[in-house]
Amino acid sequence: MTVRKRASAARPGFDAAVAGKRAECDGGHSIAGTHFAGREEFAGTLTGEYVDHGDPPWRWYLLGSLTRKPEGYPDDTVWCESGNLFILDDGAS
Repeated sequence: MTVRKRASAARPGFDAAVAGKRAECDGGHSIAGTHFAGREEFAGTLTGEYVDHGDPPWRWYLLGSLTRKPEGYPDDTVWCESGNLFILDDGAS
């Protein structure tokens, strides 16, 4: 008998400690018509919203008011995996 592990539900939250901070993130995206992926870079302001997936949790933060995004990227927000997120503000304003 095969035991399947049930996928855990996404758990949204809000982190006031990062809300409003400028940040950058990068991630991969498939290149249409190939078996390759390329790196894409984003910069903007963290909203404070996050979502955790899995166990252990895999946290994604919402980056908004984008000041840098790939050409043709249609949205003004992007979800960034916490390991690829770089906060630029040090909180000493």
